[in-house]
Amino acid sequence: MRAPDDEVNTMERLVAGKVLIVDDVATNRIVLKVKLAAAFYETIQASGGREALDIARKVRPDLILLDVELPDLNGIAVCESLKNDPATSDIPVVMVTAFRDMNRKMEALRAGAEEVFWKPLDETVLLARMRSLLRARETAQQLGLRDSTYRELGFAEPAQTFAGRALIGVVADRPEFALALKRELSAFLDDNFVVLDRETALAPRLNGPMPDVYLVAANLGGPGEGLRLLSELRSRAATRYSSVCVILPAEAREAAAMALDLGASDLIEASADPEEMALRVRTQIVRKQQSDRLRSSLADGLRLAMTDPLTGLHNRRYALPHLARIADRAAGAGRQFAVMVLDLDRFKSVNDTYGHPAGDSVLVEIAGRLRSNLRAVDLLARIGGEEFLVALPDTTPEAAQLTAERLRRVIGERPVPLPGGSGTIPVTMSIGLALGPGRPGGTVEDLIGLADRALLGAKAEGRNQVTVGLSAA
Repeated sequence: MRAPDDEVNTMERLVAGKVLIVDDVATNRIVLKVKLAAAFYETIQASGGREALDIARKVRPDLILLDVELPDLNGIAVCESLKNDPATSDIPVVMVTAFRDMNRKMEALRAGAEEVFWKPLDETVLLARMRSLLRARETAQQLGLRDSTYRELGFAEPAQTFAGRALIGVVADRPEFALALKRELSAFLDDNFVVLDRETALAPRLNGPMPDVYLVAANLGGPGEGLRLLSELRSRAATRYSSVCVILPAEAREAAAMALDLGASDLIEASADPEEMALRVRTQIVRKQQSDRLRSSLADGLRLAMTDPLTGLHNRRYALPHLARIADRAAGAGRQFAVMVLDLDRFKSVNDTYGHPAGDSVLVEIAGRLRSNLRAVDLLARIGGEEFLVALPDTTPEAAQLTAERLRRVIGERPVPLPGGSGTIPVTMSIGLALGPGRPGGTVEDLIGLADRALLGAKAEGRNQVTVGLSAA
């Protein structure tokens, strides 16, 4: 079930991000600051390359807008330094230049820049690209956060660094275009290619895995067909984590922005040099293989002693250290997070009346409903018999309350079927909510305690309610 639009909009405003603007012309910095402020970005400014490196290492912005032409240290050298420093290597860099020099663009991409824009900037496409890069970085950080939690607890093996050839799917309405693109890219990429049409791109492959990267022409027999395919690929489990690069004309600004907001990993101009195309595709292959290794590591961890065997959710042993990491990251970024303690109302009577197998069925069903109504980055754990813990990174008080009310509603709005189809059990849930970071010097255990006391208040006020815990600080 999708979160309501007002909740999504609240979260989007919150997580817009902190952007470092690097340009030696003050007017350019001011214009960008105004445009980004209107889109709820916080901005920091630097007028030179060395100043930018110093700020990036100290502040760790979410994204850097970097001019190529700088007086002390050119932008390409700055980008190389950022990408070679472990402290800043994961920060997306969007480079900007007033000169339409393809050689300089290739230098920037080889240096590690995620994108290069010509001046004057197209605000619509720039903001869409920034949103896309920030979403990708957030997902990668959350995967890395979970992986590091497993490793700290000793439940994950070191990731294997070997990766074989990738599979690249080329999707176009004209076979001759797809074959020509395959020939051009094969000169730069030692990977496997498969030419697909729209139908075969969506069909399960009987003789092997789905492509790691899809190259999708924006117009597949009609305007917008490529974007519809992109949306389908993103919605299906088999292709959800594949990279999708959309190929479109340089002047298609609205289609470009829409493709990025629909989940395109990158945009490739149809007239781009094959070497540039190959460089962009290689970047996507590396990222896909890295995320695959992280997901594999997480899957191994989940099979070990970090999950509740009945519901498949994380257990308390995992939840507490991961919540501490969420709190540390929120403190470093100056953001809020939320903690909920959720408890099924009168659950003892379910076991007493219907038996423990029925009680187990209720817990499994409730776990599934909670999971399907939370974001991938949220933490969900079973921490007691009928007690659950939820943590929402990067949220606001308003969005957290909307989420809590939605969880309470989806639990109570539909009875739980009994095993064997012998009837149903009405179930409700009380929720205590607390907002982090909490009082100065407090711990995540203090925050859980605050949410637990709010839960007791919800029970005392009649159950099937959400109560917000207020810190005494």
